[in-house]
Amino acid sequence: MDVLETIKALVGGDTNVSSVIELDGGVQIRVKDASAVRLSEICALAGVESAKLTSSVLKCTFIHGKGKHMGQYHELAGEILKGVGGIENIKNVRHCITRLRFTLKDEKIAQDETIGNLDGVIQVMKAGGQYQVVIGAAVDDVYEELVSEYKVPGVGTVAEDDAAEDEGEKSHNVFNMLMDTVSGCMAPTLMPLAAAGMIKGLLALCIAMGWLTADSGTYMIWYSIADGFFYFLPIILGYTAAKKFGCNEFLGMALGAALVYPAMVNLSSTAEVAGTILEGTAFQMSYYNTFFGIPVIFPASGYTSSVIPILIAVWAASKLEGALNKAVPQLIRSMAVPFLCFAIMAPATYLVIGPVASMISGVLTLITETLINIPVVGGAVVGLVVGGAFSTLVMFGLHWAIIPIMLNNIAMLGYDPLMAAGSIGGFVGVSQGLAVILRTKSDKTRNVAIPATISQFFGVGEPLLYGIQLPSKFLFIQNIVFSAAAGLVMGALNVHAFSMGSAGLFGIPTFMDPSGADTSNIVFYLGALAVIMVVAFVFTMATYHDDGSYLGKKRADK
Repeated sequence: MDVLETIKALVGGDTNVSSVIELDGGVQIRVKDASAVRLSEICALAGVESAKLTSSVLKCTFIHGKGKHMGQYHELAGEILKGVGGIENIKNVRHCITRLRFTLKDEKIAQDETIGNLDGVIQVMKAGGQYQVVIGAAVDDVYEELVSEYKVPGVGTVAEDDAAEDEGEKSHNVFNMLMDTVSGCMAPTLMPLAAAGMIKGLLALCIAMGWLTADSGTYMIWYSIADGFFYFLPIILGYTAAKKFGCNEFLGMALGAALVYPAMVNLSSTAEVAGTILEGTAFQMSYYNTFFGIPVIFPASGYTSSVIPILIAVWAASKLEGALNKAVPQLIRSMAVPFLCFAIMAPATYLVIGPVASMISGVLTLITETLINIPVVGGAVVGLVVGGAFSTLVMFGLHWAIIPIMLNNIAMLGYDPLMAAGSIGGFVGVSQGLAVILRTKSDKTRNVAIPATISQFFGVGEPLLYGIQLPSKFLFIQNIVFSAAAGLVMGALNVHAFSMGSAGLFGIPTFMDPSGADTSNIVFYLGALAVIMVVAFVFTMATYHDDGSYLGKKRADK
């Protein structure tokens, strides 16, 4: 039912309506009996900006003119909102590529089965301290309905009276807090990051094929956006982290800009090294200048494309800004607080936070390299574990623990050795989906499998995961086994990605060597991919049955 029909019901129905006149951005309804009009309920309707009853004429103004025809997903958003316990049970909601991620005050109130059975909802999950409703490609639209029409607090928005309670809960679960922080800061950047990686990979392909040269204007313009996004990543993360930590977004961006400011970045090439600490170790850092006599230490890789330093810096800045807002008189607060934050946090970031964060980055890179470089078996074992586990991590939203490590590897090493194994599960899923489409005799299963397989091919795997693989169980286990086997091969061949890209088809170019000189990496990747997809397709064709039987056995739950 649209808003206009709801309003008619609240004025006493069609029998009490004399006339309806549509206005620009609203509606005018003349009623026979004004006492039947439930004005307060009309004012409370989602989509109604204001309502006024004068004599027997009701005038309603709609929000953004949406009163007559609400968004396609308005009803679904309303049902989900009701299912999670209403707006009073929601602290905030955010979304990723396919899921609404609610932070609820009490998850026990939420009606899992009711929400899971809604037309348009794929699955309900609880992971990382979040109540996750898997929607699929329409998640953006449902999220917009929740935030704009139902006034649900969006990303990073927590009611003031809940703040203390929030901190108390999170302090008891460090892992949930870490996952919530990383996903909140990284999720908004993920698709643009993938797009930049795709362009970078395609440019590498153009260089290798001789279609472009590195000094051509075409190459340089496209490369400026592809590499520029990674180069200035601290500024972008400064913005998203500031929204997450609840401080001024421009403060976060300014700290990111300070880390990649050209004069500072170029110190290593224009100035003499004044000294080095931890020389000869993975944490080696040089300094080229001082701040009031204190060495300004730079990591060997600098801060461009880095992730961890800016996240820690913005978190610290949010604490400082909060304290200053309480301490500084209101008369000078608007100017004094930004001034003090800039003046304090820029040196603190370069002198303390940056070096400490760089050591953390160095530890993560050292661990990755150490494991991969274990003689004979290192790369293979890492690839097996990452390949086999990645789909399960994605299912629970825990892949956020690995994505920053991948980005950190690219920033520190120039490539990432984990992404190849992590990307395999999606392609195995495509083969499984194709086989199910051909093998199933159920129209219902086929109607789920066709769009889910197409979605998986382009990197969005939840529809296939929840619609086909998990209900079968055997398909899900099969996916893990094949992905682990292919990951082992990828690790043994030392296949790696040169930039962060999307999953699925559009992520393939990220495995091209940017110089175009060495094509072995992409050849190994495509070769292993082709073999495992054929094997998965043939095996699924031979074993899949709609009744759940496989290899001559019946599933125990059938």
